[in-house]
Parts: sequence; C-alpha cells; structure tokens
Amino acid sequence: MKRMHFPRRARGLTLIELLLFIMVVGIALAAMLRVFTTATAASADPLIRRQQLAIAESLLREVQLMPFTWCDPVDANVEIATSAGGCATLAEAVGPESGEARYGPSYFDNVNDYAGFSMSGIRDLSNTAVAGLNGYSASIAVAAAALDSISAGSGDALKITVTITGPDSSTLVLQGWRTRYAPQSPY
Repeated sequence: MKRMHFPRRARGLTLIELLLFIMVVGIALAAMLRVFTTATAASADPLIRRQQLAIAESLLREVQLMPFTWCDPVDANVEIATSAGGCATLAEAVGPESGEARYGPSYFDNVNDYAGFSMSGIRDLSNTAVAGLNGYSASIAVAAAALDSISAGSGDALKITVTITGPDSSTLVLQGWRTRYAPQSPY
C-alpha cells in the first residue's frame, strides 16, 4: 500500500513574524498610553478654568451693579450733580473712601471703590471663605476708558478688569465696562 503525502500545512508563526507583531503592538500601546497620560494630566484644567471664570463673572457683576456717580452715594447732590464740582461735600474718587471696605463695617458704595481691591482665598460679602476656593486669588482694577463715543478723558466710562489666579498659577482676565448714569432724572 502506498501512502499519500499531503503537503504540510504551515502552523504557528515564525520568530521574525512574532518579533514584528510584538514591536507593532508595543508602538501602538506606547502611543495610546501617551494619549491617556496627556488627557489625565489635563483633566483638572477645565475645572480650574471654570472656577476662575465663575469667580471672575461674579466679581465683575458685583462691581458693575454698584452706582457710578460724580458724588459719593451719601452726598446730598448725588442725584443732580453733573460734575465733581456739583457735589455738596464728597466727590467720588478712584479707590475706597476712608473706612470703606468690601466686608464693612462701611461697605463699598461705588464702582470706583473697587479700584485696587484684591483678596487671597475667595470670600463672600460677609467675609466668609468660600469652601474649596482658598487656592484662588482675585484682583480688580478700575480705570477711565474710552467706550464708543465716550472719551476716556470725560470720565463717563470705566473699564473694570478682574484677574483671577488659580491654584495652578494660571490666570484668567475678564473685562467689563460701566458708564455713568448721573445725574438721574427725577421722572
């Protein structure tokens, strides 16, 4: 009886094929690990940026909601003065008046009072530290500015710049403007 010889089927991988496979898989894994490492390292950044933006928007809104008049809001002529010379006793100046502070006992009462204000660790209006925000700091600058047809020299527009520094030393700057509404019409 004669035996039939069938061609032998190749089984498995050669050493060269195995080494090439290991090398390709190794390169692909290294690239994927680099992507994961970069994504993980940057994942905290959006949280810090969002916190900075929320703090900046809150402080900017606080400042913009304050009166912007020629006279200090406690002056008798605050509603009718058309210049600093029209104030009965106290013309408004850049920076807080004596004794005024964001936290009282005499509170800021005008946009100009916030010029030069800063805090390390975010605090609310009652001077209570806001939980989780002790690594942030804020500063506010207020300066006369030109706005559309209003010239900077007129003093009728202010640029408010809020700068927030995060716990990672990154900064976010938010700017807004405030225009003068005084004198106010009695009608």
